[in-house]
Amino acid sequence: MKTYDLDAFRGIIIALYSSYDEHGEINTKAVREIARHYANVGVKGLYVGGSSGEGMLQSVEERKLVLAAVMAEVGDELTIIAHVGAPATRDSVELAKHAAEVGAHAVSAVPAIYYRLSPQSVESHWQAIIDSTSLPFIIYHIPQTTGFHLSKQLLTKMAAQDKVIGVKISAESTFELQQFKAAGGRDFLVLNGPDEQYLAGRSIGADGGIGGTYGVMPELFLKIERCYVQGDLAEAQRWQFIVNELIVELLSFPSLYGACKAILKLRGFDLGEPRMPLLPVVTEADHARIEQLNARILSYIEQANA
Repeated sequence: MKTYDLDAFRGIIIALYSSYDEHGEINTKAVREIARHYANVGVKGLYVGGSSGEGMLQSVEERKLVLAAVMAEVGDELTIIAHVGAPATRDSVELAKHAAEVGAHAVSAVPAIYYRLSPQSVESHWQAIIDSTSLPFIIYHIPQTTGFHLSKQLLTKMAAQDKVIGVKISAESTFELQQFKAAGGRDFLVLNGPDEQYLAGRSIGADGGIGGTYGVMPELFLKIERCYVQGDLAEAQRWQFIVNELIVELLSFPSLYGACKAILKLRGFDLGEPRMPLLPVVTEADHARIEQLNARILSYIEQANA
């Protein structure tokens, strides 16, 4: 039995985008503005410093600035998970300690990237993070970017610790999601990662989801969640299909993050351009498509809220 409040992590959690000024430096004002917007929309929480937040492209100090700004703005209202994954374990530990100092509700981490690590190395990396604070820990499993595939054996071993409360699984197999849920047990959170299969993940055992495209259409994911909870699976499926059409369009741009930021800029949230090597939306043709896509999303949001 986990001693942490797991309900605080169940539901729609947005993977927060990065926020930069015109010089490419962290814009804490923009961080606070977009965090406030999401709190007003009614999501459960924010996942800070992950893939969508470009954590791996930022320095340790920059990542601290972002998290501190989020906590100052919405830390008392939303569940805040700090992603502290980094290539070096010492940096992850430093980020975890900072997360505890500013009051984050949990930390999470991918395996250390670049080197082809053994399961023992990944376990030691995660254990150092877990041992560095009293915060609960959420494993981040995203093998398509880290190159490390989390085995059910290692997951089971890690999940036996009280502080290891769950896993964010961004692998594309819902079967693996179900297997992780079975291995972790009833009191172990499994959070769906692939946005395009949110409903599939929920229906096979996920407790909620953490996603990047949630940031431009949180209302639509909240709609799917409401329909699922109410038992209206046909309506939940209809909205998932709508979301998936929109995701396909988002993925047609030079970078997903550039497209999402361009959409939010049209709505008054200037988060700057993604940091290189991630590409922004630059051509006139792409900007025209962004405007059309934004209009479609807003139309669906209006329908979802009706």
